[in-house]
Amino acid sequence: MPKDSYTGESYDVTSRGVNDQGNSYDHRVSESGGHSYHYSNNDGSYYYQNNNGSTYYNSGDGYSRYTSSDGNVSQKTDSK
Repeated sequence: MPKDSYTGESYDVTSRGVNDQGNSYDHRVSESGGHSYHYSNNDGSYYYQNNNGSTYYNSGDGYSRYTSSDGNVSQKTDSK
């Protein structure tokens, strides 16, 4: 079983697919029963919707944004 890099919990991938925008996703169920979605987008970005209500977006070119379950946002831009 793989482990989630944020929570440290093991998870099973229960389904995979491609959404209407052509982006790949998988649905994960953690060992505690939480559900999360991970999207790999056509433009090289990726997005995590975590089982605790937090989200993480990475543009693939240096920008990332994390929103915690209580709504706090942290953003980062890597200089090139």
